[in-house]
This record gives sequence, structure tokens and C-alpha cells, in this order.
Amino acid sequence: MKSSWFALILAVLSTELLTSHCSTIKSPRFRGRVQQERKNIRPNIILVLTDDQDVELGSLQVMNKTRRIMENGGASFINAFVTTPMCCPSRSSMLTGKYVHNHNIYTNNENCSSPSWQATHEPRTFAVYLNNTGYRTAFFGKYLNEYNGSYIPPGWREWVGLVKNSRFYNYTISRNGNKEKHGFDYAKDYFTDLITNESINYFRMSKRIYPHRPIMMVISHAAPHGPEDSAPQFSELYPNASQHITPSYNYAPNMDKHWIMQYTGPMLPIHMEFTNVLQRKRLQTLMSVDDSMERLYQMLAEMGELENTYIIYTADHGYHIGQFGLVKGKSMPYDFDIRVPFFIRGPSVEPGSVLPQIVLNIDLAPTILDIAGLDTPPDMDGKSVLKLLDLERPGNRFRTNKKTKIWRDTFLVERGKFLRKKEEPNKNTQQSNQLPKYERVKELCQQARYQTACEQPGQKWQCTEDASGKLRIHKCKVSSNILAIRKRTRSIHSRGYSGKDKDCNCGDTDYRNSRTQRKNQRQFLRNPNAQKYKPRFVHTRQTRSLSVEFEGEIYDINLEEEELQVLKTKSITKRHNAENEEEAEETNGAPGDAMIADGSDAIGQPNSVRVTHKCFILPNDTIHCERELYQSARAWKDHKAYIDKEIEALQDKIKNLREVRGHLKRRKPDECDCSKQSYYNKEKGVKAQEKLKSHLHPFKEAAQEVDGKLQLFKENRRRKKERKGKKRQKKGDECSLPGLTCFTHDNNHWQTAPFWNLGSFCACTSSNNNTYWCLRTVNGTHNFLFCEFATGFLEYFDMNTDPYQLTNTVHTVERGILNQLHIQLMELRSCQGYKQCNPRPKGLETGNKDGGSYDPHRKQIIHNLTEEDGSHVAMP
Repeated sequence: MKSSWFALILAVLSTELLTSHCSTIKSPRFRGRVQQERKNIRPNIILVLTDDQDVELGSLQVMNKTRRIMENGGASFINAFVTTPMCCPSRSSMLTGKYVHNHNIYTNNENCSSPSWQATHEPRTFAVYLNNTGYRTAFFGKYLNEYNGSYIPPGWREWVGLVKNSRFYNYTISRNGNKEKHGFDYAKDYFTDLITNESINYFRMSKRIYPHRPIMMVISHAAPHGPEDSAPQFSELYPNASQHITPSYNYAPNMDKHWIMQYTGPMLPIHMEFTNVLQRKRLQTLMSVDDSMERLYQMLAEMGELENTYIIYTADHGYHIGQFGLVKGKSMPYDFDIRVPFFIRGPSVEPGSVLPQIVLNIDLAPTILDIAGLDTPPDMDGKSVLKLLDLERPGNRFRTNKKTKIWRDTFLVERGKFLRKKEEPNKNTQQSNQLPKYERVKELCQQARYQTACEQPGQKWQCTEDASGKLRIHKCKVSSNILAIRKRTRSIHSRGYSGKDKDCNCGDTDYRNSRTQRKNQRQFLRNPNAQKYKPRFVHTRQTRSLSVEFEGEIYDINLEEEELQVLKTKSITKRHNAENEEEAEETNGAPGDAMIADGSDAIGQPNSVRVTHKCFILPNDTIHCERELYQSARAWKDHKAYIDKEIEALQDKIKNLREVRGHLKRRKPDECDCSKQSYYNKEKGVKAQEKLKSHLHPFKEAAQEVDGKLQLFKENRRRKKERKGKKRQKKGDECSLPGLTCFTHDNNHWQTAPFWNLGSFCACTSSNNNTYWCLRTVNGTHNFLFCEFATGFLEYFDMNTDPYQLTNTVHTVERGILNQLHIQLMELRSCQGYKQCNPRPKGLETGNKDGGSYDPHRKQIIHNLTEEDGSHVAMP
């Protein structure tokens, strides 16, 4: 009996153990690991990128499908920012993982997709690293603003890139190096649907042919960027959109902010109505992106790849619509322009999780490399965010010394053109050589040009040793023989013509006699006994013929038969070959003799313009082509394709010619106005300066050279301003203000519903030279923005008390705190690599929230900065 009970108990225990073991295998964490080992492949990566999508203005509120897939099914980063709120700089940072000051793409025009970018930074994007390790890489959509489609960027196996800036219709894409034009047909040409279809088809095809090869795709949408053309089925949505009306909407003017904010006043009623329509159209374009995300999700689920795919959703920067009176745009350092959506879903990502840590656009490249199992290159400034997504694994319950996750709490926001540092002659001269005088003389005497005797031609200075053994620099005294030779040489050059290109040739009108010749001429004119010459007769009859020499032949032109008309062949004869005159007359037929039939293969009239080898433009502005083009569809198509290629080649040639023309304008030599008497004074002044420079002491040559560079810089800047002013006057464009970027809007701007029918208007809301550097800090106790503008203006906003940055409170911050912020800002402005660009946050002290001041959170605190005269930051 006891043995039977014992057997029963043993059977029950074995059943419980087997059940617990099976439940352990079915746990989510262990099941994922086994499934990953079974597949033995790396995860797929899909990056979905939008253009100009905001967070502060509520664009995500209408994207319910995307929020369900990414927000509910993945992780949301509520403090996601970009380091530069401009399209091309931000996208370049995403590709390289670098700050703008390390890849040198400062604006949407200069250096964007330039040869220097293609040679230096494009070969080091995350696509190159993944392609080299076996990933099948593909890009679909907008790349960089100035990408011209003439090449395939390195690292991409499949390439469908948009040429130039965002568009929804009438655009050109580069499909694996071949340009492909699209029109205005929604079913075939709508850009959002096109790249969605292309990406889904590529994923299916790749998995069918290479089932064990991981895929990395980038789907870069144009929405909600302008011209904001939505799909027809969404053109009636959101008639009362008002998410953009935030507390900072039309909050203007702002005299406590930088110069653009001070200049911008409240919007006019037409501007406010435009912002309402613009917000509505932007939301409509995002509906197609929302459908694209759902189609992508369904495709992954059908193919069984959803659990092995990381999906990242973000934007290149934010946007503003009416904030602070700015009608529309980006490029400001405030949260509505630098905050972006950022979601990640995939293996080991907890669904519905919310992370408060700061993530940046420069973190995308390191994160993608980390997902692929690659280390972050040391030259990348960002960090992988995967360490923030790790789930809390069960560990030893007796272990209490768990390491906390260390992450950045401050980053750099930078925008603007590279500032050229002005050279100060006095300081540079002192810093370049601070040795004593005898040491400087000793250095100069070691140069070969000062060691030779003064008999050498062109030598101005000589190094000698005095009786006491000290080295001296003396000016060479020219002997009388050398002076005579120089005088004779000058007299020879004065009588001849100079062969230098820079000399001005003013002709006979600018010829000036010597002083002796002018004196003799005056005496001759005053002499009453001088013989006066009078002509014997005066010609009153018109000239009947004229002899002209052309290419070694002499021609007689009869002026009586032709009255100032175009010369014909019959009126021009050679003197030595007069017998050919009759033949020449017979050759000239009537103008109507040469005939051309409509569509014939005959050669056109002599006065027609031959455009191509098969088409002509006749004098009556009609176009005639060969009959074959009107009868054969194949010939018509081939000739049209030939014309399209010729137009494209000529456009490229025009672009190159414009660059050469700009180069020539910048290198234009000085002109000499021979009609002005000051030309001689100018020439004398130049000669005097050269003579003075040749007599400068060697110690003063460096200072003279620095002064010359400074004067040249100022002169080039002055000429550039003059050219811009003349350009504005030539255009006659009223929508332009000096120093500001303006735009016009009229009834023809939007080609899809809803249309704009309130007329045209102008708005100036930004500037190309609005250069600034900012610190943005978010942690448990502080949330602020500190900015230094190139003009010297400072801004400070405490978002704990002022979340919409309405009031600049820099005057409430202590001088020592401003100096510490300036030092930290300067360190980030010059950082290189993730070790320098991600400073470890130190212990935080309790800050004074009422005053909005910032307590130091670095160990090294610099004391007594306020007592020093040369402080780093000037108080506003």
C-alpha cells in the first residue's frame, strides 16, 4: 500500500516538473531566444522618415494607425530632438551620426550633396557599414535637397532616390542610376504611394530570393513638406484643424528675443487664414503616410518577419505655423522646431513603454549599427539607444549593487553658416613672434636672401656683423652703375608696350606726352609765325566705293548699288579675279527658289535654324521636321527621347557655366576707367605702394601682409553686398528685405484641393545668416534652453515654468552660471566622437526653480569668473 502511494506521489511530482519545464520554455524571453537561434539570421531594419513633421503642433494626433503600431506596440521617446532644424544638415547627421560642425553641411544649399560630401562623408554612412557585412540595403524616397540623381550613393544595393527637394507630383527619381520622370496621375505618380509600393515589393522579392539575408530599408517620405499635395481621398478632411494654435501662436513682437523675433510683428488676417489652411493640408498628406505604415506592418506580419524586424519612425526636424508671428518654416532653436517624433518597435522592445531620456538624430546611425551587431565607429558623435531598451532581466535577488543606466542630459543645437574669424593685425603679430629683437635678427640672418652681398639684383636688405660681433640688418645702397642701368631700363619700358595682363591699355585717347613735349607744344601753339596749313579743297561728294582687306584678299565694295543693306556676293569681287563676277551673280538665285515641302526630307532654307538633325525652325517661326517623324511612332519616340537627353545635357552645361561665371565674377580684376583723370593717380598710388612695400623692414612685412588680408576681406564683403543689392533691384521683387528670407504665396501655388483663393501675399520669417549655438538640458531637476547667437545676443528659457519659451529670462541668471554654460557650450561646439560629444552627467544639486537659475552639475566648477575682467560671456 505504501509503495503504491509512493509511486503515485512520484508520478505527480514528475508531471509537475515537466509542466514547469515546458512553461519555462514557453516564456516570452526564452522563446524569443530559441527562435532567434533557430533562424540564425540578424534582424531586419526599417527606418521610416518624414519631412518637417512636428510634435508640438499635434501632427501625430491624426495618425491613429501609426500610433497603434509604433506607440502601443513599441517604445516612445518623449524627449527626441534634432541637433540642427534644417533638412539637409539634419539628414546628413542621420546618415553619418555626426554633428554639423563635424560633417560641414551647414545649410540646405552650400555643401549639400557637394563633391566634398561625396568624397569625405558619404563613404562612411551607416549604409556602407551594413552593406559590407551582408545586409541587403535599399533606399526609397527623398535623400538630400541638392541630390541631382547623377550617381548612386555608396552602400545602397537598391536605390530609388528623389532628385532635389520634396514633391508629390511632377518629380524625377533616380532608379539605380537611371532618371525617371513622373507626372500628375495619382494612381501612378503620387510619391508617398510610389515609394511604399516600391519598398514592399523589394522586401518580398529579397526574402523570396535570399530568405536568410537580413534587409535594411529606408523609406523617406516627402510628407508633410510643401507643396502639401494630399491624395484625393483625403482632400476634404479636417476642415477645422486648430492644433497649431498654441500659446505661442501669433505671440509677437518679442523684443526680448534675437533680432528676427524683434523684427517679426503680429500676423495679418490673410497670414492667419493661411496658417489654418496649411495645417489642414499638412495633416491630409500625413494620412497617406499613416496608410503606408499599416501596409508595411501587414506585409511583415504576413511574411512572418514582424518579430524579427526593428522599425524606427522619426522626422528630420519639427515645424512652426504662426508661432511667435512666424507664418511658416523651421530653423529656429525652439522646441517646436527641434522636437521630433521617435518610436522603435522590434525584438526585446517592451510594447507601450515610454522613455524620458534624450535621443537625437545623431543616434540613428549608431543604433542601426548596434542592431546589426556592429560597433560604433569612434568618429560618430551619437550613441546607440538599444541600451535604453533592454528589459530588466531577473538576477540574483541578493545582489543590491546594480548599475544605473548613464545617459546624456545635455546636447548641442547648432545652426548657421561657418563664421570666418577676423584677423587682428596687432595681436597676430605679437603672437606670431614674441622673441627678443636679437633672436629675431638671428633668425632672419639665417635666410639665404639676407646672407648675400648687396650686389645681387633685387636685393633690398643685407645681414652684416658689426665690430662688437652683433648681427645687424642694413638697407642696401645701390651704386651709380646700377642706378644708370635701372634708369635706362625704365626709359625703354616707357617707350614700349607692356606684356603683362594686368596693365591697362587705354589706347590713343589716354596717351599723355612727357613734360618736355607738352612744353614744346605750348611754345609752338603760341608762335604767331607758325605756318598754318589749309586744305586745297574739301570733298563734298559721297564715296562710291570702298576697299576692304579680309583674310589676305582685297575686296571692292560698291556703295552706290546697295544703300546700307547687307552686302551681297555680287557686289564683292576680287581685284585679281574679276572674271568670276558673272558666275557669282548667277549663283545668287531668288529668295523663293529654295523650297521646302511640309514634312519632306529636304534641307531647310538658308535662313532657317537647324535645331536637330531632323527638325528646323523657319524664318516665319514655324517648325518643320522630316516626314518620318510624322508618320512613324517609333521614330517620333526616339527623336523625342533624343531631345530630352539633349535638354538634360544642356541644363547640366548651363549649371556648370553658371558656376564658372560666378567664379569669374569673384575673381574679376580691377578695371581702369580711362575716361577719368584719376586713373593716372591710381596708377601712381599703386606704384607708390609697391615702392613703399619694397622698402619695408623685414620685421614689418608680416604686419603689412595681415593688413592686406583684412582689407581684401572687407572689400570682398562690400562687393558681395553691392551685388545682392543690384540683384534685388534688377528683379524688381517687392517681396524681399535685406538679411531676411522671404516667400510669396498665390492662388496657383497648390495644385490639389483644398485650393487657396484669397490672393497673393508676402512673408519674411527667417534668415540664412541666423547663426546660433544652444545648450538643451533635460534631466530630473532642470529643463532649459540656453543660446548664444553670432550677434552676441543671449537667450535663456526655463521650460519648467515656461514650456512655450515665451519669455527670455537671461537677465535673471547669475554671471557665474552664464560663464559655466558658455564654457560647456564651447566644449560641445568643438567635440569630436561619442566620447567627447556625450559628457557624463554628474551629481545634481537642488536648483532654485523660482529664479530660473541653473545650478552647476559638473564636478569641475570654475571659481571667481565674475571677478576677472576678461569674462567669456557678455551680459545682455
